[in-house]
Amino acid sequence: MSKGLQLSKLIVGDAQADRVVPPTGFTARLTLFAAGAMAFLTVFALALSLASGRLATRWGDELAQSSTLRISAPEEQMAAQTAAVLTVLESTPGIASARALSVDEQRSLLAPWFGPDLPLDSLPVPQLIEIVESEEGYDGAGLRLRLQAEVPGAVLDDHTRWRKPLERAAGRLRLLGWVSIGLIGAATAAMITLAANAALAANAQVISVLRLIGARDSYIARAFVRRFTLRALLGAAVGTALGALAVFLLPATQESGGFLTGLGFQGFGWALLGLIPVLAAVVAYVATGAAARRTLGELT
Repeated sequence: MSKGLQLSKLIVGDAQADRVVPPTGFTARLTLFAAGAMAFLTVFALALSLASGRLATRWGDELAQSSTLRISAPEEQMAAQTAAVLTVLESTPGIASARALSVDEQRSLLAPWFGPDLPLDSLPVPQLIEIVESEEGYDGAGLRLRLQAEVPGAVLDDHTRWRKPLERAAGRLRLLGWVSIGLIGAATAAMITLAANAALAANAQVISVLRLIGARDSYIARAFVRRFTLRALLGAAVGTALGALAVFLLPATQESGGFLTGLGFQGFGWALLGLIPVLAAVVAYVATGAAARRTLGELT
């Protein structure tokens, strides 16, 4: 039998064969609930994985192309050393721009820790210089040696020690999301298998009668597979819709909100939600088919 014919029979069904499987009852409710609940959880696991990927990309791009240079010097030498550092940076290949942060900008950076009224004029606060790299990048080791020789009070921070742990953490969060999706799929298959086994055991006498009148095991198994596949598809579709609505109602992505306000789907991510009911139906199809073949073999 061709795959197209199998698919058409799965969709259209057989009215007489459908009577083998009880349309309502414990197994029907269990299948619908399991598929719906697991699809709902899959939506959030997928949102976590996609948001972690976007976060890792954003952190990597922002920190990879920027550096900070700190100048610690007496107040009377600060202006001269700042000018010397800017001269060095302007002549360094791979640096697109460099500028000294103003007093107001430095105050805003320190405000979360010391408050907005920090008297910078009376404190020995280092001068910060923002460096933006070009696409080629610069030689950090060579620049440090040059600064050490010409401006000993300058310390270069290329954000490597910050970027790598953040990217690694975001990558692990993304992996955790995909592992969660895999575990959800396995749990769905297990629960649907249990429901299918229960339905087959409850209809053992009906199956025996069908065999006596000439029904083949493939005919009986197809009836169970169709009913449980459609139940999983319906339950997963409802769970996916509810999960998508819950994600849609989350706060919009904001720079100040960070990761917690970036869990929504963007662009192609919304299209991926349509695959969740289809995958749930595939899982139910495979799990129910295996359970039906095993149980029918035991009832022989």
